[in-house]
Amino acid sequence: MLQSLLRSCITLPSIARCAAHQLQIGTLLLHSVANSQPQLQEQWPQRKQEPNKDLELFSISQIASPSRIQKLIASQSNPLLAKEIFDLASRQLNFRHSYSTYYSLILKLGRSRYFSLMEDLLIQLKILRCPITPSLFSRIIRIYGDAHMPEKVLRTFYSIIEYNCKPTSKHLNYVLSVLVDCRHFLRPAFDLFRTAHKYGVSPNTKSYNILMRAFCSNDELSVAYKLFDQMFKRDLLPDVESYRILMQGLCRKSQVSRAVDLLEDMWNRGYVPDTMSYTTLLNSLCRKKKLREAYKLLCRMKVKGCNPNIIHYNTTILGLCREGRALDAVKVLDVMRLNGCLPNLVSYRTLVGGLCDQGMYDEARKYMEDMLSLGFSPHFSVAHSLIRGLCNVGKLEEAYGVLGKLLKHGEVPHTDTWLEIVQRVCEAEEMERLDALLDEVTKVEIKSHTRIIDAGAGLPKYVINRIRAKSRNA
Repeated sequence: MLQSLLRSCITLPSIARCAAHQLQIGTLLLHSVANSQPQLQEQWPQRKQEPNKDLELFSISQIASPSRIQKLIASQSNPLLAKEIFDLASRQLNFRHSYSTYYSLILKLGRSRYFSLMEDLLIQLKILRCPITPSLFSRIIRIYGDAHMPEKVLRTFYSIIEYNCKPTSKHLNYVLSVLVDCRHFLRPAFDLFRTAHKYGVSPNTKSYNILMRAFCSNDELSVAYKLFDQMFKRDLLPDVESYRILMQGLCRKSQVSRAVDLLEDMWNRGYVPDTMSYTTLLNSLCRKKKLREAYKLLCRMKVKGCNPNIIHYNTTILGLCREGRALDAVKVLDVMRLNGCLPNLVSYRTLVGGLCDQGMYDEARKYMEDMLSLGFSPHFSVAHSLIRGLCNVGKLEEAYGVLGKLLKHGEVPHTDTWLEIVQRVCEAEEMERLDALLDEVTKVEIKSHTRIIDAGAGLPKYVINRIRAKSRNA
């Protein structure tokens, strides 16, 4: 392995240049690393009997420069090869690796999951009493976190002080984030949070947010609330995320009124809630059937410095339609247009479905036509509800019109919709109209959920039965 390394570092043309220009050896080494192994083996067959000479040349060259070793190690894609270069250079007389070399190799080994080799290098740094930057521990903690090793993460944090390095809030927060992701490490995370001052680091707002979110997710809302109140006692100001975390926790526990009170507290303290906070409250208010409060909140958002977006409007429209208040949902749609927020596919689908559920088929037909004119594709269930509803109330012409517009815009209704139309047309003995509709079908691309053949297969039998029935009556 060592000889192959040497050969990968020096080529025949470079040997001659090395004798005359020793200062260029580092560049030659870096250049040689990029050469392919098959080419190297072709260049060296005649030198296989002189390995000691290679080693001698390697030793007397200026490869002993720590910066060149660091560059060579950093360029290696194979971490074990990088470690071998490190060990080989370490054996050179009066050679000492730079901190940058240790830093580069530690991270290279850690990312490749060679944790024991990485830890050996850390011990070497401790023995050498080499000053260590906080960023190295940040990277190591992140490496252990990505490997889902919370014990190692916690142990690394506790050991930082042993390297004459002071832990920072960034270290603490990342350790807390890793620990709370493991449910059974929530208590160790809380213990670390409470004793962090012993290690010279004080929790900040982000530290509190991490634990508050964890306790809310663990259905320990009371602990999260205590942490929130504790921030004020320790002269720490909560941020918008702090409030949002508590609001989401309260809404999950169906305590929407307390969440609204928290929003009022935010406004009174001069905070501007983010869009996610409003989405959480609007959704919870609608689910609790507090639609008046939801609409009032939607109107106050703009006054408080946050323009409602499409999610806020659609959440309110959905809540109103679920409770049979589709006409109020129509008003919300009009308001959103006036405020410069254009309705999307979800807005129209929800509204048309809500109007159909309340038997307002003429209004639903109007918004269906608006929907199609804007290029939106109605869900087949929405189209079916509208057409079936129009048929049931005897508005066959309107039903035919909706079907015709669907076909014109390239939308093929579902099988059930065709069966509904076929039945109504046959009952009205309007076979010519049916022929015209079926002619339109052949011009439209059939989609995966469309099974017109089913309707077509049943049509002859249905018509024959109708004729027989008429013959018997006659």
